[in-house]
Amino acid sequence: MIVIPCPWCGPRDESEFTYGGDASRPMPSLKNGNDQAAWHGFVHQRENPKGPHVEYWYHGGGCERWLRVERDTITHQVRWASDAAAKTEPEQ
Repeated sequence: MIVIPCPWCGPRDESEFTYGGDASRPMPSLKNGNDQAAWHGFVHQRENPKGPHVEYWYHGGGCERWLRVERDTITHQVRWASDAAAKTEPEQ
């Protein structure tokens, strides 16, 4: 079981969340119109990192906000979670 520390709701089980993808890569610009190749690469061409990794998670079963979460892909231990809009890591 993964427990994600939501900044607004407190620690919650992963069943309240939906995985949203890799947060360590920048999203393609929406200003370029319909750049299908860039979006295809962003959505489908992913690395499979081993160890700590920053991800997007959506808290649909709670505050309905997007979070940035650092999760170890080996142990599934969550180190921190923050507001995805802030795009900054919390101070440890």
